[in-house]
Amino acid sequence: MNRFSSGDQSRPVAIWLFFTAAMVFAMVVIGGITRLTGSGLSITEWKPIMGALPPLNAADWTEAFEKYRAIPQYQLVNAGMSMAEFQTIFWWEWAHRLFGRLIGVVFAIPFMIFLILRFLPERSMLGRQAMPTRLIWRCALLLGLGGLQGLIGWWMVSSGLSERVDVAPERLTTHLGLAFIIFAGLIWTGLEAWSGSELNRPPAGWSRGATVLLAAVFIQCLLGGLVAGAKAGFIYTDWPLMNGQVLAPVDWGLGGLAFLHDHALVQFNHRIWGYGLLIGATVYAVQAWRWRLAEGLGLAAFVVVGSIWLQAALGVVTLIHVVPIWLGGLHQAGAAIVLALATANLWLVRRSQPRLFMSGPRL
Repeated sequence: MNRFSSGDQSRPVAIWLFFTAAMVFAMVVIGGITRLTGSGLSITEWKPIMGALPPLNAADWTEAFEKYRAIPQYQLVNAGMSMAEFQTIFWWEWAHRLFGRLIGVVFAIPFMIFLILRFLPERSMLGRQAMPTRLIWRCALLLGLGGLQGLIGWWMVSSGLSERVDVAPERLTTHLGLAFIIFAGLIWTGLEAWSGSELNRPPAGWSRGATVLLAAVFIQCLLGGLVAGAKAGFIYTDWPLMNGQVLAPVDWGLGGLAFLHDHALVQFNHRIWGYGLLIGATVYAVQAWRWRLAEGLGLAAFVVVGSIWLQAALGVVTLIHVVPIWLGGLHQAGAAIVLALATANLWLVRRSQPRLFMSGPRL
């Protein structure tokens, strides 16, 4: 136990982590809107430091526009775009990158401060804000993942600057998936900081079930990323069929890449996995009720399954309306919320007392 913390808790650390998680949530939504507005390729260079400054005069804007006009997206999709139209998409991408930098600052500087505070005199009131030792490596890992996310973001953008008119779906999905990993990691670590390191041993079946549920939600998020990257949501917009078929024709000539790039297959996979997730989550929640899980566990299970049903309904509405920007952004936000709830549910199960599982199912 850290001698400067209250027990094994650190509420200031928890608040900082939850605040950063909220910023990552906002970043996910901003990223979705940036994609839906076609803004992601408007900045054709990656300058981690100097890129924080936007064009400051007419000459700078002309230079930025000329670089954009040299890539396939402008030549094949946006030929004839005016400077004002370019500035609109530029500002979305610039804001997306700037917010990412801001998240890095908001995470890194307090992290350094909490580390320094560990070495203040024991009687210092500020010392009570120290970070428990067990959290340091987790936060260091999250900081490293945040830096990696910036590199992956540029790797994603670079895929659309020479041979494509958009970014590669698998790279977009990697970028989105890492954002969700960081988001879930911040929530989990924040909960640990808020409540301490106590860990009980609930029945393995319940722990596995909550883990599988979280993993299934994450996979569905990745499948949604492939749909977004392939722009499949703009093509097959009827439901429950796809252009009147269970599975629209697939270009199997793509080989294994069909699972990443084919419009019909990526949307079909997203739909089918979603149906399975709905069934599995509902069974999980019903079982939680039957076993009369106490201290909020049963409620948490129903909150998770309720959010999954709402997210599925929102996905259908988004699809049949051909993915308007506001619905697309809301659907991406919903995915992050479901992931957050599934993460919190697993954390609750792993911290629960074994006696809560011993009452047996309702008859």
